[in-house]
Amino acid sequence: MGEQGGRSKKNAAKDSTGAASGKPMKSETRLAMVRRARRINRELAEVYPYAHPELDFRNSFELLVATVLSAQTTDLRVNQTTPALFAAYPTPEDMAAAVPEKLEEIIRPTGFFRAKARSLMGLSAALRDDFGGEVPGRLEDLVKLPGVGRKTANVVLGNAFGVPGITVDTHFGRLVRRWKLTGQEDPEKVEAEIAEIFPKSEWTMLSHRVVFHGRRICHSRKPACGACPIASLCPAYGEGETDPEKAKKLLKYEMGGYPGQRLSPPPDYPGSPAPPLGGG
Repeated sequence: MGEQGGRSKKNAAKDSTGAASGKPMKSETRLAMVRRARRINRELAEVYPYAHPELDFRNSFELLVATVLSAQTTDLRVNQTTPALFAAYPTPEDMAAAVPEKLEEIIRPTGFFRAKARSLMGLSAALRDDFGGEVPGRLEDLVKLPGVGRKTANVVLGNAFGVPGITVDTHFGRLVRRWKLTGQEDPEKVEAEIAEIFPKSEWTMLSHRVVFHGRRICHSRKPACGACPIASLCPAYGEGETDPEKAKKLLKYEMGGYPGQRLSPPPDYPGSPAPPLGGG
């Protein structure tokens, strides 16, 4: 954690008139905003070189199902639930033929289990009947599936098919508004405005980095401003705890020395795996 604190102090020292000094940032031209936004992305790439989707999955169908389940719950809870789910229903054909009550019972820990079960059975039936049991690799096809919107479609496209996409979840939307990159609230409008700022090749990894930062440092209620590596680039610096030592105590997951959200994280993840359901 010493490195994070060092980066934060270094960035704060770079700009004696910027946000890290506690003074409001000067009004920006469009060009200056774009440059600042891209610098934020570069800085986050250094902090989170291991950024990745925090849902466990082995194929596009598992990612699609896990993303649908992740609505209104944590990725951790989904990851703790899907091993039993995919053991029982490994393919769209299996899930489409599920007994609803049995499916509901398995996914109950993720909340809204009846509505989610309907979506899972519906999208599985559509995959079976319309796409030969395969997840389609086009946005226009994915959003026609029950329970699948643009956010879910972009997650699947970016991480299962390598198609660039911006995933606007609550963390992403909160942070890009804090950074004054957009004033939009509607996810599709946020996606459109952010897409104009960054090269298309960066969209998927940008999404991961921003979400990682929102979950670990730039929290909704009490951001850890004093431990933030991009403090000098943030117009909202000071909304959270600015004392470095106190801010460090607010850090989550691997940044705070705790397990992450994945039971099976990628090899380069520097933290520890999350425990299975009932395992801690």
